[in-house]
Amino acid sequence: LRRFEKVTGDVVASYIHGGGKIGVLVAGEGASDDAAKEALNNIAMQVAAMNPTYIARTDMSADELAKLKEITIDSSLNDPATLPKPILNELINKAYAEKWSAEDKAIYDEKKNNMQYLFNFLSKEAAAALAELAMADKDNIVSNKIFAGLAEGRVSKQLKEICLLDQTYVKAEDGKQSVAKYLESVNKDLKITKIVRFEVGEGLEKKNEDFAAEVAAQMNA
Repeated sequence: LRRFEKVTGDVVASYIHGGGKIGVLVAGEGASDDAAKEALNNIAMQVAAMNPTYIARTDMSADELAKLKEITIDSSLNDPATLPKPILNELINKAYAEKWSAEDKAIYDEKKNNMQYLFNFLSKEAAAALAELAMADKDNIVSNKIFAGLAEGRVSKQLKEICLLDQTYVKAEDGKQSVAKYLESVNKDLKITKIVRFEVGEGLEKKNEDFAAEVAAQMNA
């Protein structure tokens, strides 16, 4: 036995997937009728499939959120092909003047009217030079309103993946309903207070299997 958890609430649901490969406990407050029990059973399957880190964004500490933002910003700067055009053009002009080889300059001169495919032809060294310049000018780029909007959108996307209530409910008929909206449709007073997810071999090196797809398929069967 590597780990155990005690879970209490007005209603508690459990779910075991794949003959014991994944186990989930979900606790809720505010309702305990059959509808609430069914809802938490569905949420337990959601947790098994999507493996959220938090229940809600408010569960993240300020330091955790700041770290997520920093990682997202650095990731964006190291992927220059996805940067807003005005910023990318400035980086290209500087790389062209200071860092690129004659071959990469020639490629740019040929492809600059069709920037969509430019990075398919530039060398890895040319792309790395752009990323290096972006990181060196990080403070200025981060203060750019266009980039700030891009980064905020990417952070929001990350939060939707790691926060249970922000995730798209796996059984949503429209493919868009969030877990929060699903719970609200069942009972406005029903709140998730704790989620626990166990997986065989946690902390051990193991073969990576697509449990999410397997559970999602079972839920929609």
